[in-house]
Amino acid sequence: MSRRFEGRVALVTGGGSGMGESIATRFAEEGAVVSVIDRDAKGGERVVDAITQAGGQASFTQADISTADGARLAVSTTVDRHGGLDILVNNAGIATRYGERSWDMQEEHWDAVIDVNLKGVYLCTKYGVPELLKRGGGAIVNTASIASEVVCAGANYTASKGGVCMFTKTIAVELAKQNVRVNAVGPGYMITPMATGEREGLSPAEQKERLDGMAANIPFGRCGEPVEVANAVLFLASDEASYITGQLLCVDGGYTAV
Repeated sequence: MSRRFEGRVALVTGGGSGMGESIATRFAEEGAVVSVIDRDAKGGERVVDAITQAGGQASFTQADISTADGARLAVSTTVDRHGGLDILVNNAGIATRYGERSWDMQEEHWDAVIDVNLKGVYLCTKYGVPELLKRGGGAIVNTASIASEVVCAGANYTASKGGVCMFTKTIAVELAKQNVRVNAVGPGYMITPMATGEREGLSPAEQKERLDGMAANIPFGRCGEPVEVANAVLFLASDEASYITGQLLCVDGGYTAV
């Protein structure tokens, strides 16, 4: 059976855990050579080890894509190691729980989220697009959020994800005639370390309580699995989506339909 991404190179930011890990793993399963980018060396190396042990091809680069140097490193290392770039997945993102009112949060809390979630998408695109054009085109998939559609987080997060959606639409139009498609996925409440509270040190019981609270407002009655977002990303990056660009595909169990 043929694999959709055989011979293609996919760069996945934030690939060391959560949705990024699932995205990187699924691309490798479908034949892509995957460049995993993350600030967390331990997580990124773990993901690459798992991919290679399963027979896939992957490499890891530690980089902070919220900086120009980090984004440039992520792209240049990918191209140097694997010969080019066909697919860029701008997935890296953070969320904060400071308990602040959105309109007067501390400036550094605003900047931290905007820099990773929005500026990082811009920077990786800035350095990634020239490499896609060298291969005759390609696909970009950005991770937005249902927070770009409904208020479900602080203003720094919602502003960053709303910005990702409009950035996606704008560059999709600009790049359409150069054979580069640009789309976004909008995950809902997913079972990831960021959503469960694992990164905040919550106990398993506390994490379950948080997830149960989220699930109560979802038509499907459950939170999503990271692989469900990954499958949507792969679709948007594939030839099956050859006439789709500038779109947001929500993967949210019906949350934004209510």
